[in-house]
Amino acid sequence: MPKPAAGYAGAGRDSYGRLVPDNGSVLEMTRETFEELVAEALDRIPPELTRLMDNVAVFVEDEPPADDPELLGLYEGTPLTERGEWYAGVLPDRITIYRGPTLRMCESREDVVAETEITVVHEIAHHFGIDDARLHALGYG
Repeated sequence: MPKPAAGYAGAGRDSYGRLVPDNGSVLEMTRETFEELVAEALDRIPPELTRLMDNVAVFVEDEPPADDPELLGLYEGTPLTERGEWYAGVLPDRITIYRGPTLRMCESREDVVAETEITVVHEIAHHFGIDDARLHALGYG
């Protein structure tokens, strides 16, 4: 699991309330490159699982909602385990991976790759109905 960037433990906050390492450095990565890392993380999901994913779309956003500035990813929708006969004609579930907080917490490109993969797996697991407690126990917290 990636470690927080050097100086992150004593981090301050910027004007939006987002954590910024106390050494002032934030890893730079274009949105396009980050989107490619998310796509690669999705490609590493075993095909037997991706075939089971239903009515879900994955997005990359730069920043999470202001009320949760350290959020790395978010699943919004109805997990497969809760869908019934009524589930039809609805908008796709949404998985969002946030670039800003991921880059702020990682020290290297390798850390970003690892954290992105963890976050993608974590959010897909929510689509399958796996809760945070179980994900933490499995190391995807």
